[in-house]
Amino acid sequence: MPWRPIAVGTPGPEFEARPPGRYAFEFPDTECDGWSTPSLCLRFASVRGAQHRYSGKPRQDAARAACHEASGSVVFAVADGVSGARRPEFGAIEACRTSVERMLHLLSAGDGPLDFRDVLLRAAERLRQLAQWWQGGREPEPGEVAGMLATTLVAGVVRPDPAGPVAELCRVGDSGAWVLDRAAGRYQALFGAKTGSGSPVVSNAVTPLPHVPDPLERTVVRLAAPHTLLVGTDGFGDPLGDGDGQVGALFARQLAAPVSPPWFAHLLDFSRETFDDDRTLLAVWPHPGAPAT
Repeated sequence: MPWRPIAVGTPGPEFEARPPGRYAFEFPDTECDGWSTPSLCLRFASVRGAQHRYSGKPRQDAARAACHEASGSVVFAVADGVSGARRPEFGAIEACRTSVERMLHLLSAGDGPLDFRDVLLRAAERLRQLAQWWQGGREPEPGEVAGMLATTLVAGVVRPDPAGPVAELCRVGDSGAWVLDRAAGRYQALFGAKTGSGSPVVSNAVTPLPHVPDPLERTVVRLAAPHTLLVGTDGFGDPLGDGDGQVGALFARQLAAPVSPPWFAHLLDFSRETFDDDRTLLAVWPHPGAPAT
């Protein structure tokens, strides 16, 4: 039996998605990944929202993750290309790729706290290089880079630890991160709510890359049992709210343990009236088979 969309409250309309244009083949409607280390289980998915499916635009969210084999750490990046930019899907994926690559390099260079400013500056520089290439080699102004490739970004690492994995995160923009207490079904937001910025290429809630704020928004949290780290774009965060509603209950129930990557993507593609943005969600659980302290 085919999977039907998971309705949460009043569902949105059903329709066949339109193709996202001939140059958008690098951005499939849906992608997902999942794997485990001896200490950690990871899943992520990114799905095109109903608005972009209907209008024929590509998915503008992205996520990437990798294992740093020497330390057993998991590094990740989640990005939401800003709709006011001209090519936000490229900004999101390039910010993720560059951030993950740089975090892996920094972990190999030492075991101290990650230099997130270095990570974000590398991502911003990659956006500048891409904008320069698209402009035939002409050096772009910062506003031109933002106007073309603006994106939010949450980047971080989860390190194994005998007392429970430790997550370090930073963000630019309004994408979010939470700790889900699976036993209580409660969500703890790790970053503050959206605030105004006045950026000319986005809603007044977002100051995106290539801007690198000073000071950085960053946080450190221990994933003591029964906690799961969630990192997501506002396509997930907006319907989640404070976690006390139907969306929060659905994910608390479904993510009580790691699920298969395809089911994770199907779950994220729930149908709820008025919530039609692209959605990306990444989850990291302490491995259920990891030795307890």
